[in-house]
Amino acid sequence: MPSRFPDWLKKKLPSHGDIEITRNLIDGLGLNTVCSSARCPNLGECFSRKTATFMILGDRCTRNCGFCAVEHGDPGPPDPREPGRVAEAVAALELRYAVVTSVTRDDLPDGGAAHFAATIGAIREKQPGTAVEVLTPDFGGRPGPIDTVAAARPEVYNHNLETVPRLYRRVRPGAGYRRSLALLERVKKKHPGILAKSGLMVGLGESMEELVQVLADLRSVGCDIITVGQYLQPSPRHLEVLEFITPEAFENLRRTALEMGFKHAVCGPFVRSSYKAREVGI
Repeated sequence: MPSRFPDWLKKKLPSHGDIEITRNLIDGLGLNTVCSSARCPNLGECFSRKTATFMILGDRCTRNCGFCAVEHGDPGPPDPREPGRVAEAVAALELRYAVVTSVTRDDLPDGGAAHFAATIGAIREKQPGTAVEVLTPDFGGRPGPIDTVAAARPEVYNHNLETVPRLYRRVRPGAGYRRSLALLERVKKKHPGILAKSGLMVGLGESMEELVQVLADLRSVGCDIITVGQYLQPSPRHLEVLEFITPEAFENLRRTALEMGFKHAVCGPFVRSSYKAREVGI
């Protein structure tokens, strides 16, 4: 692992804004955010702007990926009141663009797809003008759950490839590169009006040639939006960072993606799947 963070990965915490207001609202409603659970470096910035990425279906994941800070374990049964509480938070924060993700629920017959659909519906009922982006797991590649979420018509359907095919066994055990591509392809074929989005981490040993091939694969299935950010090790028990990618390299990836035909490409050291999502989602 590199011995120290480069200068471009040093970030000041916001000195103003509504961090505590956002945190207290989310805690008061008994909600989870991927911002907190995944130890996102942008938490302070996003909370200060009164926005967050809601994480439904519990705070424990049935998978145990080597890069992810979300705890592994038994998530317990879905809370049928959770969609309504998410909608309440969206309304209280006056969000015009809401992002909803979840832990992976391989224990549920539909992987939690109906819960996603219920959450989209609750937001639409409570805050009709709010656009919704979902970031879903792969649902084991089953078409039914994918269709259930897409049929609820989120404005953006996000599913992250995370890394290049060669590194899947180490980085995303239990997932499949072609399975994830097929998910995005199915969404675009059945619902071409939905924007498809995916995200990648870098710094885990991938080459630029491999990354460019992943971008090409995503475009071949109709992916519209791509995010690329630096992987940062959440704790000593997680995968090590093998390389810190320079801002110049991120800019080259962004230009390459746009040249390939992506509608939006957000690439940079602190970029995460839902970072400033409203600015590129619709």
